[in-house]
Amino acid sequence: MSVAIRFNDIRKDFGPVRVLHGVSFELGPARIHGLLGENGAGKSTLMKILAGYEQASGGELIVDGHARRFDGSRDAEAAGIVLIHQEFNLAEHLTIAQNIFLGHEKRRGLLLDDTAMRRDARQLLASVGLSRDPDTKVRDLIVAEKQLVEIAKALSRHARLLIMDEPTATLTPSETERLFALMTKLRADGVTIVYISHKLDEVERITDDVVVMRDGRFVAASATAGLARQQMANLMVGRDVSDMFPEKGAAPPDAPVALKVTGLSVPGWVEDLSFDVRAGEVLGFAGLVGAGRTEAFEAIVGLRRRSAGTIELGGRALRLAHPRDAMRAGLTYLSEDRKGKGLHMNLSLQDNLTLMTLERYGTPLIDLKAGRRALETAVREFGIRTGDLASRARMLSGGNQQKLALAKFLQPDPRVIVLDEPTRGVDVGAKRDIYFLIHRLAASGRAVIVISSELIELIGLSHRVAVMRAGRLVATPGRDHLTEEELIAHATGTH
Repeated sequence: MSVAIRFNDIRKDFGPVRVLHGVSFELGPARIHGLLGENGAGKSTLMKILAGYEQASGGELIVDGHARRFDGSRDAEAAGIVLIHQEFNLAEHLTIAQNIFLGHEKRRGLLLDDTAMRRDARQLLASVGLSRDPDTKVRDLIVAEKQLVEIAKALSRHARLLIMDEPTATLTPSETERLFALMTKLRADGVTIVYISHKLDEVERITDDVVVMRDGRFVAASATAGLARQQMANLMVGRDVSDMFPEKGAAPPDAPVALKVTGLSVPGWVEDLSFDVRAGEVLGFAGLVGAGRTEAFEAIVGLRRRSAGTIELGGRALRLAHPRDAMRAGLTYLSEDRKGKGLHMNLSLQDNLTLMTLERYGTPLIDLKAGRRALETAVREFGIRTGDLASRARMLSGGNQQKLALAKFLQPDPRVIVLDEPTRGVDVGAKRDIYFLIHRLAASGRAVIVISSELIELIGLSHRVAVMRAGRLVATPGRDHLTEEELIAHATGTH
């Protein structure tokens, strides 16, 4: 059952750009290995080579003592190596069962055995703690449920080595606990697990050892017990990052109310939500998955129908029927789904940046030079790391995609900006950059709303945190009462 891996001088080139520089290290069998590094460190590329999605440009991959070169992911899966992608790899219009067995359908003679696939899918869903009918369409699932379907799909392949790329990014604490219990069981059964995560507290807790990469190179390997969390972070970025959060200071008590929402109701999601946020304030929104946070703000900006509620921007009541109306009024919302709703992955960096404000660059022809200057400014001010300004958004690492999305949604110069999971899947260095950017936005007089599943993030950034449970606002503790215990108690109803 167990599988051992050795990377020998693995190199990878994309055209003239080398992204892996002779990487060498080993992964022992039946262990949980944490693979750490900033976005762009080469972790995902190396794992795609292991899982057959990419071919190495040089070096040798050793699997159980034998040199291997996988011709595609199905070849790797036949060897028991399965990669769960960070970004969902699901067919939205198909059912859960159909997705789990897509390409590996069970048959009864010449016909598909739908009964057997539904039965086995139900068992797999139970093993990952997802209570959904296997005939449910994937498009009807929330983000966290899609992640669990991805895990169930991987388990159906009878993996001997399972690669998990940010698997808990969208999971609640209880769902994460179930996943960790499942990982522990798999390890006991002999499965080797590679766990890629930027949540160092989770890495510290669940892994047996860690491997650190930086800038496409191997940096260090150690038993997890031999590395403190701060040491992990410093190895990842190559410098001391002990000051993760800026000094936020006190909220401006006399600043004008920038956004006021009263009695907002969203059918099936939110009931009678009222809150306000002042200019210069960072207001956090906490709650378990399904609490209604995202749905509330989608309704506020016109992405979702609301049945009741009033919205005031700068003291003026508005009816926002479309995100364009919200943008013109001074309110922008950056979705948690940066690839699906934040950026156009196949467009260039410049086209993405200027898309929301084309009238600024068209007179009536598009002023490409002005767009180029805007991109150069954004790259400098937002710390976007790219080797080529003409590249497409999909060529950026996750953290740099998020920075580009932030720059794009700030192009209209909003007075209120809503950031939904702004650091999901982002490495520790990029997180720090984004935290300091949020601080600068508030210091410039903007009101910033941060929706996050990471309580430490909300505590470090926010002046106040609004806690939602089952579609209702249950508490709004101020900075003197911002603790993990306090927020969890409100979110779970145990306060």
